[in-house]
Amino acid sequence: MSTKYVRLCAALCAGAVAGSSSSAAVLFASASSGARAASATFDTSGTDLVITLTNTSSADAGVPSEMLTGIFFDIAGAALSLSRSSVLLDAGSIVLNDPAPAGGIVGGEFGYRGGLAGAPHGAAYGVSSSGLGLFGPGDLFPGPDLEPPASPDGVQYGLTTASDPGNNNNGGASVPLIRNAVVITLGGLPANFDPFASIHNISFQYGTGLDEPNLYVPAPGASGLLALGALALRRRRR
Repeated sequence: MSTKYVRLCAALCAGAVAGSSSSAAVLFASASSGARAASATFDTSGTDLVITLTNTSSADAGVPSEMLTGIFFDIAGAALSLSRSSVLLDAGSIVLNDPAPAGGIVGGEFGYRGGLAGAPHGAAYGVSSSGLGLFGPGDLFPGPDLEPPASPDGVQYGLTTASDPGNNNNGGASVPLIRNAVVITLGGLPANFDPFASIHNISFQYGTGLDEPNLYVPAPGASGLLALGALALRRRRR
């Protein structure tokens, strides 16, 4: 599928660390095509990589191929062995068609793997709520199995849009979905890791198979870098 609109930019962040001022780059990526739209921020907290994945479409998604189920990416340099820390509902996001998970923990429905083979665009790293032929029971984040089986599987716990009422989806009330964002934390980054300089080859996966839509985010061009100041996003480092 061709991506009609893509955007990749860095947000410069400033904060206090141990009483001194420092800055770090936060990578923001987004893509859209037709009724599908997604975004991701790649941030750091100590040695953790923190990814906020959001279904940003304003459409009322109704079929599996309109549900955002995964994100793939590469990291420049030597391969990293990242650990699965957590997947949590983002602030304001809820689960449709299933009870609210304790503490917002949905990690038991998501898998992560590095060293992937056969992922979209040859990416080595990925996180997904669906198996996609790449993720299995041994790849799950910590958390209870909210919807059997105990493996990334099907469209359940995929990300639907903020406009989805949840009562008109393929499968009806039997399909639990997240409206509309999760925060994914992976541990094991090296010191002074810079997401903007290191993460690339990002794509957003929809549905339950790799033959379903995938929105690719190309590398930033000069125009994207020139727009950096206008797209600045500031955060306070802990």
